[in-house]
Amino acid sequence: MALTRTTLFRLYDLVWGPALFFLRRNQRLRHGWGQRVQREPYPGPCDLWIQAASVGEAFLAGEILRRLHLPSDQPEGEPLSVLLTTNTAEGMERLDALMAELRPLRPELNLRAAYFPLDRPRLMRKALMRVQPRAAVLLESEMWPGFMASCRDQNVRLLLVNGRMSERSLRGYLKFPSFFRRIAPDKILAMSEADGARFSTLYGHGRVELMQNIKFDRIPKAGDPAAKSAALDGLLPGDATPFVVLASVREQEEAEALKLLRGLLAARPDCLPGLFPRHLQRVDAWSELLSGAGIPHVLRSRAQEPVRPGTVLLWDRIGELEGAFAEASAAFVGGSLAPLGGQNFLEPLTHGLIPVIGPHWKNFAWVGEDILQAGLVRKTPDTAAALAELLSLLDAPPDRDAVRARFQAYVSERRGGTATACLHIAHSLKRR
Repeated sequence: MALTRTTLFRLYDLVWGPALFFLRRNQRLRHGWGQRVQREPYPGPCDLWIQAASVGEAFLAGEILRRLHLPSDQPEGEPLSVLLTTNTAEGMERLDALMAELRPLRPELNLRAAYFPLDRPRLMRKALMRVQPRAAVLLESEMWPGFMASCRDQNVRLLLVNGRMSERSLRGYLKFPSFFRRIAPDKILAMSEADGARFSTLYGHGRVELMQNIKFDRIPKAGDPAAKSAALDGLLPGDATPFVVLASVREQEEAEALKLLRGLLAARPDCLPGLFPRHLQRVDAWSELLSGAGIPHVLRSRAQEPVRPGTVLLWDRIGELEGAFAEASAAFVGGSLAPLGGQNFLEPLTHGLIPVIGPHWKNFAWVGEDILQAGLVRKTPDTAAALAELLSLLDAPPDRDAVRARFQAYVSERRGGTATACLHIAHSLKRR
């Protein structure tokens, strides 16, 4: 039997009642609980509400706010008030840093931050009545029924920016197609043709347009030459010693990464591997693993002179990976030998270095399969294949300037998403 929107929302609201009892005990939600349940003062009124679920979306919000123009009918001298919200404590830290950065640079924006309310319809109605935005922005895959319905009921223009939707999510939404169509965003800017097709299936073609992925606007245009002298600081024995970076290695793939190190040192005892655990708390564990395997190693913080080839330089400092990429002869990027989604393999490319990765890279699949076909990233099915690719790159290193130029051309063709988003947001902010 088809359920009306009113009935569905009553059920949705009722489910939230007992859910709050358990959510209250969730340690990840204890930060800002009063704001989440609208029991503490909430910022408002604001012209624009941007919801950034966590750290990644907060970076996207930053790109938008750096380039957002005030609407043409904004009264002269009146700042545009913007509410930034997030679901996580890490996201709030990023938003706080963003506001500190932008306030002196963009005084025409009045920036405030708060935790996003839990999506219970009665809480969302209360929050939107307080904020009274002219426009609201959801980023990427966020579709909160309570928030979307409240925007529709209170005549708030709602945009979904940098939109993406998986086939699995679409199948779930299509269980209640008329319900979601009644609360549809006013405009959906999808980041790919496949995503746009899925949104169109759910909401209809009239609301959906394509945009470039804002994440391409965040990719640096070139590596920082100044970083080169800071990271290794005279620790390489000489230009003849290949320096091989194993970057952002995660705990779940340490056994495979150890195999990679062993194979590398067996095949190229003249090289110097630089091992960067993704989390510094794993440095001690790595020290034990290397000692148990009979592999000599030295902590980066204790290295005071050139390190002998065949010794693993184990990084226990933060902020030096970029400089290491600038010096490296080859690089493997972790998070990819286990089903962890992969880590950032774009940074080595800005230094003209072709990265080797394992089979798992879904966190960066937005970059596109074309980057693999262009030979700018070498994706491998397993550890043995990753080792073979590293050795191949050491034996026949590609021209770094050519790699850098090819990568910049690839990225340049895909920039511009931020400008598209800002144009639509400014238009939505115009007074009626």
